[in-house]
Amino acid sequence: MSYLEYNTKTAPTGWRKVLHLNWPLVVLLTAVASVGFLMLYSVAGGSFSPWAEPQMKRYALGLAIMFLVAMVPIWFWRNMAFVAYLVGLALLLAVEFFGSVGMGAQRWIDLGFMRLQPSELMKISMVMMLAAYYDWLPLKKTSRPLWVLLPIVLILLPTGLVISQPDLGTAILLLTAGGLMMFLAGVHWAYFATVIAGGAAGIWAVFQSRGTDWQLLKDYQFRRIDTFLDPSSDPLGAGYHITQAKIAMGSGGWTGRGFMQGTQSRLNFLPEKHTDFIFNTLAEEFGFVGGISLLVLYVLVLVFCIFAAIQNKDRFSSLLILGIGLTFFLFFAVNMSMVMGLAPVVGVPLPLVSYGGSAMLVLMVAFGLVQSAHIHRHR
Repeated sequence: MSYLEYNTKTAPTGWRKVLHLNWPLVVLLTAVASVGFLMLYSVAGGSFSPWAEPQMKRYALGLAIMFLVAMVPIWFWRNMAFVAYLVGLALLLAVEFFGSVGMGAQRWIDLGFMRLQPSELMKISMVMMLAAYYDWLPLKKTSRPLWVLLPIVLILLPTGLVISQPDLGTAILLLTAGGLMMFLAGVHWAYFATVIAGGAAGIWAVFQSRGTDWQLLKDYQFRRIDTFLDPSSDPLGAGYHITQAKIAMGSGGWTGRGFMQGTQSRLNFLPEKHTDFIFNTLAEEFGFVGGISLLVLYVLVLVFCIFAAIQNKDRFSSLLILGIGLTFFLFFAVNMSMVMGLAPVVGVPLPLVSYGGSAMLVLMVAFGLVQSAHIHRHR
């Protein structure tokens, strides 16, 4: 039996595909997004504007896009992986010449009706590209030097462009996600040991370069590292953000101060309360119980992705689902670590909760790919 015959006889068609959607995953994503709507309503002082209402509209649009992406056979997205990667690279290059500047960084392209952040798109298109590459590559060649070099180039190209914006947080996510994709594909552990040793040497070089003509990081990035190591060294300057974030989390206690009763956010002591530090607002108002509840929802989304990948017999689909799941994990793990003082502040949003258009829409496209792989897992 040919693939086309097999696919026609076993895969769902038409509206039957809707029944084959992973509906528990849809419910979980909506629950997470609803937490975001609630907190954006709170930080605006009990108003749907200026953040909650646009976020709800974006999620509705994202949900529709997710369903549309899910209806398209997964083999089509495999064939489009290289195109998506090239488009992502082209948009990152466009940022260098035509990008909009905000908060000292040039990361966006102004489309009129919205500001697009191409680095968000690259997080998913790179995963697609690597999944397609390792689906095409025979397993016996996975760890051969020549075939290891190409995915490294595919990872480093967008990473270099993102660092130049500058956006260290997204660059770290791209490197980590790319490395995890290579590990999942079966690349030998010796390569990763070499990279870790090189990374340790690179960290040493970064610190040695400080104050020299060949300084490797921007001054503000060094200040973020200093703040991470000792926030109290500059509590009203570089350490202000993380100090106020810790105060907000600590004041929430076990059950929180109550909805819309958080003093840190209501009195504007908490910086970026609707974006990067929205988790601290949640922790202050709903305490440890609220914070751990959101974390449970995130973990359940990740578990659903892992089970969907295990059940899928197609190599591209399995790698794609795992790659998207791990990228989602990196999003919330890095953000939560950052706002709790466990990692340097690198400007990574909390997925589906932080206010923002590009991150949410790209993430919904990503879960549309997960749903497509799930629906067409019989290929």
